[in-house]
Amino acid sequence: MCNSLPAVQPSTTLLIGVGRPLNYVPRMCAPDYIGEPFPNVLEGFEEGGFRFTVTTIREFNMLHFMDMVTDKQDWHIKLQNPEIVKKWKKELLDSGLNMTPNTVQWCFDELRYKASLFPEAPLPPPPIVVFNGNVVKSDTAVSLQLKQAIQDAVRKFESGIPDGLKDWHPGSDERVWDLVHPSLFPLVYGRSRVLVNGETTTLDDFIERCGQGEIADEPTFDDSQYRYSRVVPMDNAYSKNFQWLPCEVDISTENSRIMTYINNLHPQKEKILYDLISKLIDASIPLWDLTLAPMAHNFYFHPRIHTVEPEYEEDSDTDSEAPQKAEDEDEDDFMARRSEWVEEHGRLILPDVQFPFEPLIQPKKLSLRERYGKHGLQIIVKLANIELTPEKPEYRGGVWHVEGQMNERIVATSIYYHSCENITTSTLSFSQQCHSALSLDDEELLIWFYDVYGCDGSGSATQEVGSVETREGRLLTFPNILQHCVSSFKLADPTKPGHRKIIALFLVDPNVKIISTAHVPCQRRDWWWEAVHSEKPQSILDHLPTELNELILDDVEFPISMQEAKEVRAHLMEERKVYVASQTDAFTRTEFSLCEH
Repeated sequence: MCNSLPAVQPSTTLLIGVGRPLNYVPRMCAPDYIGEPFPNVLEGFEEGGFRFTVTTIREFNMLHFMDMVTDKQDWHIKLQNPEIVKKWKKELLDSGLNMTPNTVQWCFDELRYKASLFPEAPLPPPPIVVFNGNVVKSDTAVSLQLKQAIQDAVRKFESGIPDGLKDWHPGSDERVWDLVHPSLFPLVYGRSRVLVNGETTTLDDFIERCGQGEIADEPTFDDSQYRYSRVVPMDNAYSKNFQWLPCEVDISTENSRIMTYINNLHPQKEKILYDLISKLIDASIPLWDLTLAPMAHNFYFHPRIHTVEPEYEEDSDTDSEAPQKAEDEDEDDFMARRSEWVEEHGRLILPDVQFPFEPLIQPKKLSLRERYGKHGLQIIVKLANIELTPEKPEYRGGVWHVEGQMNERIVATSIYYHSCENITTSTLSFSQQCHSALSLDDEELLIWFYDVYGCDGSGSATQEVGSVETREGRLLTFPNILQHCVSSFKLADPTKPGHRKIIALFLVDPNVKIISTAHVPCQRRDWWWEAVHSEKPQSILDHLPTELNELILDDVEFPISMQEAKEVRAHLMEERKVYVASQTDAFTRTEFSLCEH
């Protein structure tokens, strides 16, 4: 097969953004081919990305309940206690979640099946797949000892930053503190210097190589277009100005090693944090294996509840007319009112699970270490705190989005919530795109669709899947085929300060290598200036007055000053703000299409 493809011309530069267009993807038999790219909601299959089968409200309720149970400590042991199970069943049937005895029984059968797969103590419980996609959680993947070490190291890192130099996220009203953020000192096309001809930096020489390399190409229009046709074109999916910089991670052995600098985290000064983040990567990989397995094998997610067509109870005629949605009525309010009417008049039989219980078919297992061990991973790292005070007691929540732009080719995220103090419950919500073709051709079927699936059969082909609690000590992974949104939360005790601290790891598609910190030597003028003085303590610079030193520093064109870096970040954030809006529009614009069969 490879012989039928055109030969790849040799090149001294094989980097996307330097000698390669932004939309370049290695083809089979190319020297840099590793595998087919993972699907991405930004660009995937020809129809516009990875899509799910539309899911019933009842199944979402089942997932919500099983998530609640698996949040309980030792839930797999408590399932063996009939009295506890009886109590949980009663609570569930009384909860208003629209569950039937069948769906309740199915949930417990599925939970018992999952519990049967647990290893015996003292081995920790395995991660739990919460939602299709896969969204995966674990409260034991990171040990208590590692959590404590991360908390201590982050506190020490914070203490070294004076109040006047704290980097508050723009527009956050000093609620979000960016300790390490990829938007600061990113790759800037037409400005950043990139090593070529196979040269790379190390953790030891990345500063001394500052200024080496070629200036990254400024992308052309054709370089940044989608490889596939799309239902909804998005001209700004690729940034023509910026790219976040990942570090290179060696996963060829049992213990991951960060091989190149994490952007904005000094490897010599923060060796402890580097070691801890390496351990966090180790903890994340088994969860990423579960998250990415369905996409690695083009897996079809099998529903727990199958639907074919509406069913009605006998003798359900009624003189009462079905309620219609008022013009200014909230959709959730209408849904609740409609459901009450259906329940009262007994017209519609909502689909239910079918017994006997059978475990759902699972995708073929994926091992990132086995598949990509000799190639390594590229990971973008972020450390951020949400800091609340009695004067600023609430975080208002985020917006629906997926991480990055196509430049970063992020396929999955891992978030570790290492410290939560004096805050109310916080969650992360998810939304999915669904297959849009429906066999519905009259108004009654559209009403049935709304009652069964909770969405408008003639509207956006998206569904909110549910949310996962983001408690302290939890490791959470999810793919970039789902949108996500951080919920609002506030101080539990409004008289005291509180916080939520995270470390986020954004996994670049391991099949498509992008420019990383291996290729971009240090861009930070403050790091470079400090290294110049420390390496040559007797240089002429040390004998000059401080004012003259500062004048010389200000006159240096490269590396980049903090002031310029923040100006660049402002442009990057404005660009991504526009992009997130258009991304969300594209995510939700595809509508269910009615087909007659």
